[in-house]
Amino acid sequence: MRLSILDRSRTRAGHPDADGLTDSVDRAVRAEQLGYDRFWVAEHHAVPGIASGSPAVLLAAIGAVTDRIRLGSGGVMLPHHQPLVVAEQFLMLAALHPGRIDLGLGRSLGFTAPVREALHDDRRDTFEHDLSDLRAHLDGDAAVTARPRSKGRIPMYVLATRRGSAIAARLGLPVVIGGPILADPAVGGLLQTYRRNFRPSLGVAEPYVMVSLDATVAETDDAARELALPEAWAMARSRQTGEFPPLESPEDIRGQAWTTQARARIAASLDSAIAGSHRTVQRALEQLAERTGADELLASTSTYDREALLESDRLLREIVEA
Repeated sequence: MRLSILDRSRTRAGHPDADGLTDSVDRAVRAEQLGYDRFWVAEHHAVPGIASGSPAVLLAAIGAVTDRIRLGSGGVMLPHHQPLVVAEQFLMLAALHPGRIDLGLGRSLGFTAPVREALHDDRRDTFEHDLSDLRAHLDGDAAVTARPRSKGRIPMYVLATRRGSAIAARLGLPVVIGGPILADPAVGGLLQTYRRNFRPSLGVAEPYVMVSLDATVAETDDAARELALPEAWAMARSRQTGEFPPLESPEDIRGQAWTTQARARIAASLDSAIAGSHRTVQRALEQLAERTGADELLASTSTYDREALLESDRLLREIVEA
């Protein structure tokens, strides 16, 4: 598998939100030095635990301090934007950083009802039409010409649910699969259907599958699970409070009261992630490749300890290179 990073600019308790952005920039520089294929950033609106709401702006900052690694969005949430505006943003990125820009696209409507209302969510599902419209704008085939025009083609990727994978197959686009669907025993059949129904498109001759999940590596299994605890805790808290919080340190987390429900959710999150020693993670990745036939792993790992996260990135790269 090829190996890439999806960085969500996670904020940390006791630190300003801006640190989440500068940490993302620093991590991208390190990922390029380690030989990662891509570095993607996310779009989340009004979420306390995530600093990035504008992938194009963050990618411009990262592009200015890197030279080779591909940069992209994981993803731009197309229901919140007009295709022409997205095309202009990414054409500008491609003009500034030729041959390095990817455009991952999703259709999340927002984390909470107030956020969806603030984004003027009208609940119409025009995702497939908007993808086609965006492709036309990027290629210069629409009724109006998005600028700046530049050489080369910006690859598009679909962050997919079950229906999203069907759309990706019809439009001939690579697909990104992540989240709870990965734990579903039917995921293999879903991807088989995507590959079987894939219609080649300009620049994309064959189906392509990226799998996105947390992958944390440390000296021991216990140490890796401890690093993965802050993200699992934040997810459990979001289910309880409706708000996705900044990452807390494992020490602070263990000093708080855990409900039985939170304990079960944390255990489930840790079990669904890939977290362990070199040997454990290598075995888990081999099983993942066998189960999904993935062409690429998009590691969405985050943890409170930034130095431990960078070391995990290094160890993960070593495993995939081996």
